[in-house]
Amino acid sequence: MYDLETRRHALNLLADGRSISSVSRESGISRAAIRAWRTRIDPLPRMQDAPCTRPTDTAAYAYLLGLYLGDGCISPHPRGGHHLRIACADAWPGLIDLCREAIRAVRPDDSVYVLQRQGCVAVTSYGRHWTCLFPQHGPGKKHERRIALEPWQQEIVDAHPWKLVRGLIHSDGCRITNWTERNGKRYEYPRYFFTNRSDDIRRLLTDTLDRLGVAWKSCTRYGKPYNISVARKASVALMDVHVGPKY
Repeated sequence: MYDLETRRHALNLLADGRSISSVSRESGISRAAIRAWRTRIDPLPRMQDAPCTRPTDTAAYAYLLGLYLGDGCISPHPRGGHHLRIACADAWPGLIDLCREAIRAVRPDDSVYVLQRQGCVAVTSYGRHWTCLFPQHGPGKKHERRIALEPWQQEIVDAHPWKLVRGLIHSDGCRITNWTERNGKRYEYPRYFFTNRSDDIRRLLTDTLDRLGVAWKSCTRYGKPYNISVARKASVALMDVHVGPKY
């Protein structure tokens, strides 16, 4: 007999397009069992869904909110509930771990697993409350629809502004070293960038930076706002303390 969590994990992998043989090799579960679960009308025991509640670990939620707004999406599961997926590049294993930890802190009872893609992984969690935890979910791309925080989300961001900034930078941002040459000498200086096509998401970042006293400026691409840059020494120092580079 396999427990409920094992069956749910196997079915989630199948829903993501994996073959029965692939899931069997990864999990050690027989193909016959997996095939039976897939074809059974109700492979998981019926459970009364608990009402959606706000996260108790609000700091982890603020960070996860930043990750979701940058590189996250929510998709329906064929048997009900939803998948939350956060794309993380293979180059940042530390970020992958931080993402998994944040999801577990926000929803301790939901499974979290990693699906390998080309050049990146999708940190994935199945649950029945992701759409109420992230009401910004909707049809189409984020930059093509309005993104605004609910009052309860804004309360969390106000309590943990640096966590939101860190999540946004870790998803769609970076810390780089720029250089310039003066009087024949090379000078290097660190700089933070955030790149996102959504005016609303960029504004969410800059409004939060304003409250934190971080100086920033908007950069354009092809004449349209696209990047947020933090380059002043004192502001970069603040960002280094509370955000830091991805790793």
